[in-house]
Amino acid sequence: MVFACLDADTLGGIQRVTHTVAQGLAGRGYDVHVVGLHRAEVPVRYVDRPDYRHHVIHATPVGAGRISRVAARRERRRLREVFWQAGPGFAVLTSPGVVPRVTGVLPDRLLPIGQYHGSYEHARGSWHLRAVRDRYGELEAAVFLSEDDAWRFAEQAPLPNVWAIPNPLPGRPYRASGLDGRRVLGVGRLEGVKRFDRLISAFAEAVRTVDGGRPSGPSYGNAAAHGERPSRPSYGEATHGPADGGRPSGPSYGEAAAHGPADGGADGRWELHLVGDGAERERLRGHAAACGVADRVVLRGAVPASAMEREYLAASLLALSSEHEGLPLVVGEAASCGVPAVAFDVSGGVRSLVVHGRTGLLVPPADVPALAAALARLMTSGDERRRLGAAARAHVEAFRPERVLDRWEALFAQVTR
Repeated sequence: MVFACLDADTLGGIQRVTHTVAQGLAGRGYDVHVVGLHRAEVPVRYVDRPDYRHHVIHATPVGAGRISRVAARRERRRLREVFWQAGPGFAVLTSPGVVPRVTGVLPDRLLPIGQYHGSYEHARGSWHLRAVRDRYGELEAAVFLSEDDAWRFAEQAPLPNVWAIPNPLPGRPYRASGLDGRRVLGVGRLEGVKRFDRLISAFAEAVRTVDGGRPSGPSYGNAAAHGERPSRPSYGEATHGPADGGRPSGPSYGEAAAHGPADGGADGRWELHLVGDGAERERLRGHAAACGVADRVVLRGAVPASAMEREYLAASLLALSSEHEGLPLVVGEAASCGVPAVAFDVSGGVRSLVVHGRTGLLVPPADVPALAAALARLMTSGDERRRLGAAARAHVEAFRPERVLDRWEALFAQVTR
């Protein structure tokens, strides 16, 4: 097994998933190699004692500009040396930028599999869609993060070889939060794509609603399904059944949002804690002040992965306000602690984790009033938080590493059949 990344060791979702799956497959007896085409400027160690081999091709980071012809020849020679060490098997190419640089030097005994960690929505708005359309159809398989994304690429690219395999969650189950605190949690880099400014605005409106006892907000309406694609959730009707069977429609944000005063904490004040660091830190601090919630928005900075369980246990809600996401692991990690999420409906990966009205609440992308209404709804009802959180905790069992590794092995078996 070979996993090839542009950079295998930077802090990021692709890197974390690559090392997690590589270690898991190594534990199942595979001879695994992780290849980074470039070195990381700030390397992160994802596995303390890796059972796989690790290779870095270039000493320069990804952002150092175009590589020279001499460096390109050196890259091809070094890749051939790495591939020579690997026996017959598979090469997982983890992004569109990796595919053209690796496929030309792969030996026939390593079957290429393309992987895309973004959503169809994100690919459509960038060069990724053309790259996936032009390159991934020629590979043995094209792997996407959700059934919805796989269907969209199959129909719109179009691709004949799609598979859906989600990213795995942490190996050990987390403990369950009591959901009785008054903390909304946001996790991610403080960068523009995460749109924490929208989350702060929504939180400020939710606080005003909760303090005034008047939660309200717009309904998402009904989204029509197209063809045989897995349907998006409907947001115009309320259902409160168990999280099983099909995908029922979710609650309207214009109805039944008020459940009396907010419950949980001792001091009666909800806070928004943002875990992560980045260039937007001071701007977000100023935005919180402009929204009148500077004393309720806590910028926590970076928190080590080993300490994140404690953060989820202290939270009663997770909020996801990103412009785009693939399959956001923070939502799954929070769900592992029984913490429900309120999220912008930006991808099939988000919808695979947040089943609207059953394991959390979804609102239209970039709709800040709807996000505020959804936050207020759950801030004022511990019973609903616990119902959604329990269902979310059960739902994400399907994302445990063992089950995800089973799906990778099923793909290998299908490709070699």
